[in-house]
Amino acid sequence: MTTIRPLLPTDRDAWLALWRGYLDFYETELSDDQTALTWNRLLDPQFPIHGALAIDDDGGAVGLVHWLTHAATWAAEPYCYLEDLFVDPSVRGAGTGRALIAHVAEWAQSHGSPKVYWLTHETNATARTLYDRVATHTGYVHYQIGHEG
Repeated sequence: MTTIRPLLPTDRDAWLALWRGYLDFYETELSDDQTALTWNRLLDPQFPIHGALAIDDDGGAVGLVHWLTHAATWAAEPYCYLEDLFVDPSVRGAGTGRALIAHVAEWAQSHGSPKVYWLTHETNATARTLYDRVATHTGYVHYQIGHEG
């Protein structure tokens, strides 16, 4: 059974392998400095980005999730943005992605956040099949100015 738990300082190598898999999936490259900064932010309790790993029965990391909260204009409570979600391709379809999303949703609820939301690429059909089961597709279209990340 896969368990979800917060990141620990000793998880760096396991996290890094999943992080690189995530970046490869989205055909994105980040500098080693940015990756190190992201890792340090995830472990810093004073920084508002959080992370967790999915751990399989053998103790191996098979998925990651990162999220943050932010103030909102439509609610008194902060919204929760699920920024990164990745599951090792060898275990997809076994409930790991669903468990990672549920972990964030439970965290958000326990921290007073009434809404969890995320983005994915329109061509990410495998993930969208899961997302359509666990969340509502709002129909909004994403725009941005600046960096592609």
